[in-house]
Amino acid sequence: MKKKYQNAFLIFGLVVLALMVLQLDFQEVWDGVQRAGYWFGAVVLLWAVLYVFNTAAWWIIIKSGEESHTPMTPTEGEVPHSATTTVPSPRQGRSFSFLWLYKITVSGFALNYATPGGLMGGEPYRIMSLSPYIGTERATASVLLYVMTHIFSHFWFWLLSCVLYVLTQQVDLFMAVLLTFIALFCITAIWFFLKGYKKGIAVSGMRILSHIPLLKRWAKRFFESHAEQLATIDAKIAALHGQNPRTFFCAVFLELSCRVVSALEIFFILLVIMPTANYLQCILILAFTSLFANMLFFIPLQLGGREGGFLLSAKGLSIGAREGIFVALLVRLREIIWTAIGLLLIKIEKKKK
Repeated sequence: MKKKYQNAFLIFGLVVLALMVLQLDFQEVWDGVQRAGYWFGAVVLLWAVLYVFNTAAWWIIIKSGEESHTPMTPTEGEVPHSATTTVPSPRQGRSFSFLWLYKITVSGFALNYATPGGLMGGEPYRIMSLSPYIGTERATASVLLYVMTHIFSHFWFWLLSCVLYVLTQQVDLFMAVLLTFIALFCITAIWFFLKGYKKGIAVSGMRILSHIPLLKRWAKRFFESHAEQLATIDAKIAALHGQNPRTFFCAVFLELSCRVVSALEIFFILLVIMPTANYLQCILILAFTSLFANMLFFIPLQLGGREGGFLLSAKGLSIGAREGIFVALLVRLREIIWTAIGLLLIKIEKKKK
């Protein structure tokens, strides 16, 4: 990646990190960390493991694409396909390590914490970092497919959490209506994503953007000038999904497992103030908190959305508001720490190069 783009991502991330830090009450944070003790250290280390799940899912998607990307030898008199498309980068074709992809994953998520919708910083960074190795179209297809898988797993997590709630909690009329609405919403989204896997999402996504008031002019110009590339990306997404279904299910399973294991974060924090904390309840808290926060995706840094989700979900599971605030505070602090780590990794790559 060019230095000017690295600097742009780094400066953007530092500004966002400063905003995240300014939102904290430092005395309250210090008291919370002292109260949590070594459990907060366990929360921070837990995310080093969770990012391995995310990296592994993206890794197998990329490797599946490499297996399907076998260049054909042109017959006599036939013009090679590469002569009519883009010239590969000098580094294109070189391999990269899992550790390097892990670093890009952590930095990408760090940038995503800051942006409304979560796709305005991390995903361009991943594409630009990976493009020199496998080409822009394949890098874009792999990143889009991973993002689709990441979001797809969220809908499965919320749907399964509705079932878990019915099996483990008392359901009144209000919760029955709410759970039914959430389940129908998740089933509809899963159906939409399955169609997107088969046909691609780049072209349809640009068509949707072309109807949004503030973006429609840019989207129309972009679609007209890049229609062929977008169609190629959709074809690669469909090929990656269709060639090896086992790879697709493995990536979804890794992402879904990551959601379930990440509930340990809430479990570790609740153990400080509630020795009888229930891990199944922590899964439900995480499910409804993430659902509430993603409904407010347009808020930068999801400020207030995540905290409100913790309070609502904790109250619904008969956990006090004080405990909900304590969990939300330490989770926000963990996000800041890993955002700083992700930005530091961008800087380390820049110095190394």
